[in-house]
Amino acid sequence: RSLVVVHFWAPWAPQCAQMNEVMEALAKEHAQVTFVKLEAEAVPEVSEKYEINSVPTFLFFKNSQKVDRLDGAHAPELTKKVQRHASSTSVSPSSNDVAKEDLAVRLKKLINAAPCMLFMKGSPKEPRCGFSKQMVEILNKHGISFSSFDIFSDEEVRQGLKTYSNWPTYPQLYVAGELIGGLDIIKELEASGELDTICPKACKLEDRLKALINKAPVMLFMKGNKQVAKCGFSKQIIEIMNNTGIDYETFDILEDEEVRQGLKTYSNWPTYPQLYVKGELVGGLDIVKELKESGELLPALKGEN
Repeated sequence: RSLVVVHFWAPWAPQCAQMNEVMEALAKEHAQVTFVKLEAEAVPEVSEKYEINSVPTFLFFKNSQKVDRLDGAHAPELTKKVQRHASSTSVSPSSNDVAKEDLAVRLKKLINAAPCMLFMKGSPKEPRCGFSKQMVEILNKHGISFSSFDIFSDEEVRQGLKTYSNWPTYPQLYVAGELIGGLDIIKELEASGELDTICPKACKLEDRLKALINKAPVMLFMKGNKQVAKCGFSKQIIEIMNNTGIDYETFDILEDEEVRQGLKTYSNWPTYPQLYVKGELVGGLDIVKELKESGELLPALKGEN
C-alpha cells in the first residue's frame, strides 16, 4: 500500500544524476516510500507503455496503480509530490487546501497549453470513446489546429477539470483558455457556421514542415535541444555540431508529435536526429559522422556541396 516512485533516467544525462541525489535524500526522509531507478533506453517496452519521451521522468504508483507523474528535473516539485502522496492517508485540511490550489494552477496551465485544447478520452489517433471520436472528426474536417490531453492518463485532472470548469462530461474543448463546451455544443456551432470563426485554423502540415526546415540555414531536428539532449544519438550529434563553430538551430521533436511523425514521411528518413542545410536533408548521426571523418562536414554545413 506504500508509495513507489520510479525514476526513468539515462546515464548520459547530467540532470538525471542530479535528480538521483535528490531521490537519495528523499529516501532517507521517507523510509516508507520505495524509490526505484530504471534506465529508460534499456527497457524500451516499459518506456513506451508509460509514454516516457524524455529523461528524467518520475512515475508514482500506489496499490500497483499509477497515480501521478513528473516530467523533467524539478527537485522542488518532486519533493512536493512525494510528500503529498506519502501522507495522503492522513491528509490534514490545510494540506488538502494546498493540493486543491496546486491542481487549479496545473489545470489552468493545461487549458492554456495551446490556443485550442481538447480534453478527451484517448488521443486524436486512437480515441477511446464515441463522443471523443466524433469531436476529433469534426475538428479535423474543419482543418482546426488543436492539441489534446488524454484524461485517462491522469485521474486527478479527469476529476478536477469537471469541478474547475463546472462541466461534468468529456470531451471538453477550450479556445484561448475559455471553455467552449462538449460535443453537442460543437455540433451546434458547426451547424450554425460559427465553429470556423471560433477555432484557429491549422496550416497544412507540409507547409509547416517546409517553414520549420527553412527556419535557419542549418536546422537540427532532435530529441531535446542544444542545452539538454534527451537521447544518446542527439547528444553525440550536438557535440559534433558544437565543435564545427557553425551556427545552427534545433527543434525538439518530443514537443510536437505532428512534426515528429510528419517529418519522417516528408523526408523519407525514419529516425532522429535529422540535419538540414538550406532546406535540404543531410542525414542523421551516421552520415554526419562520415562527413566529419572525410573532412566534408564543414563544407556541407556551409552549403558548399
